[in-house]
Amino acid sequence: MSSPIIVRGVPSVTENPVEIVERKGIGHPDSICDGVVEELSRLLSRHYMDEFGAILHYNVDKAVLAGGRVEVTFGNGRLLEPIYILIVGRATTEVIQNGSVRRVPIGSLVMDAVYGRIERNFRFLRREHVVVDYKIRPGSADLVGMYESRSEVPLSNDTSIGVGFRPFSPTEKVVYEIEKMLNSREFKERYPAVGEDIKVMGVRNRDKLKITVAMATIAMYVHTIDEYVELKEKIRDIILDKFSSEVPYELEVHVNTADVLEKGLAYLTITGTSAEHGDDGQVGRGNRVNGLITPYRPMSLEAAAGKNPVSHVGKIYNVVANDIARRIYEETDAKEVNVRMVSQIGKPINQPQIVDIGIVGNADEGKIKSIVNEELEKLPDIRKKFLEEYIHVFRVFHSISRYSSFSSFFSTTKFFSGK
Repeated sequence: MSSPIIVRGVPSVTENPVEIVERKGIGHPDSICDGVVEELSRLLSRHYMDEFGAILHYNVDKAVLAGGRVEVTFGNGRLLEPIYILIVGRATTEVIQNGSVRRVPIGSLVMDAVYGRIERNFRFLRREHVVVDYKIRPGSADLVGMYESRSEVPLSNDTSIGVGFRPFSPTEKVVYEIEKMLNSREFKERYPAVGEDIKVMGVRNRDKLKITVAMATIAMYVHTIDEYVELKEKIRDIILDKFSSEVPYELEVHVNTADVLEKGLAYLTITGTSAEHGDDGQVGRGNRVNGLITPYRPMSLEAAAGKNPVSHVGKIYNVVANDIARRIYEETDAKEVNVRMVSQIGKPINQPQIVDIGIVGNADEGKIKSIVNEELEKLPDIRKKFLEEYIHVFRVFHSISRYSSFSSFFSTTKFFSGK
C-alpha cells in the first residue's frame, strides 16, 4: 500500500523578516548527552550483530547530565565535584541460545560509550572528571515481541514525526560554520584556549544578522583579564573577517556577553565545558539531526540520539526526511524543500501515514514523488547505513574523533590536580 504524498508550495524562510538559528557545540552539556547515547546505540548495534547476527531490541535515548563543581581563576583551577551522567533506557540484556543464557555486557558497553567518546572528543575533560551511572532494563513484552517478529519490513515501534529541509539559508549556514570552525582541530591547535563548549545563536532582523557566541575558555591558557579580553576580540574579528562576505546581511558578532569584566567574571573553565560547574544537560534539548535548532523551519521534538536504527522512526524518519529533502533539492528545480513524514505504530516503516513536501519554486511533482517512493523503498535496509560508522554519525553528534590524532599536543598539563 503506497503512502499519500502531498506536494505544495510554501514561502521561503528567507522571506521572513525575522530568522532565529542556534547550534550547540560538542562540549555543550546537551550535546554531551546526545553524543554518549548515540555512541552507546552504535556499540549495542555492533555487539548484537557480532554476537547474535541481528540488532535486537533496544532504546537508550534518555540521559541527563548533572554539572559538577570547580574552583577556577585566571591561569589555575581544580575540580571539586565530578560531572554525573545517568543513562536510562531499555535493551535486550540476555539471549537464550541452544538452551543457555547469554548475557549482554550492558555495563561495559555504557562505560566504553561514555569514556571513549570523552577521550576522543575532548582535550581536557578526563574520565576521572565524570561519574557514569545507568538504569537500562529489558524492553516491554509487547514491543520486544513486535521487534523480534523480524518481518521482512520492520514495523514502526512508535507514532512519530520526522522532518528535514534543504538547503540551509545564509543564516543557518553561517551559524553552522562558525561552530564548526571554532571546534575544528586546526582552530584548536592555533587557539588552544578556546574550549569545546561553544553555542552560536544567530538572530536576523531583516537585513541585519547578530551572532552571539558563548565560548568556554581554558583557564590554563588565559592568565590575566587582559589576555581574556584580547582572546575574545580576536575570535570576534576572525568570525567577522571570514563570514562577513558570505552572508547578504550586515553581520554583527558578540562573544561571551555574560562577562562582568570589571568584577573579574569571565567564562573560564578547566575542562572546556560548562558541565564542570553546574550547567546541566539532557538528551533531545540540543541540535536536531541536521546539526541546527531552527524554530522557523519544520522541527520535530523527537530525540533521535540513542534510538535503535531498525524500527524506531523517531530516528529513522528524521534521517530519511533530510535525505529526501536533499535529493529533491539536488535533482529538481525546487529552490527550497521542506519534508514532514509521520509513522504509525505497528505499521511497516516504509508506509508512513503521510509525506508532506513543501517546495519553493517550480518543480516536477512526478519527479518529487518518484524520489520519495525510492527513499521509502530503501527504508528496510537503513540499518546498514547506521552501522557503517562514518555514515552512521549525525553531524550534530560529532561522534567521529576530532582530537585523537593530536591528543599528545595537549597531554603535558598538570592542570587537573584535585589536591
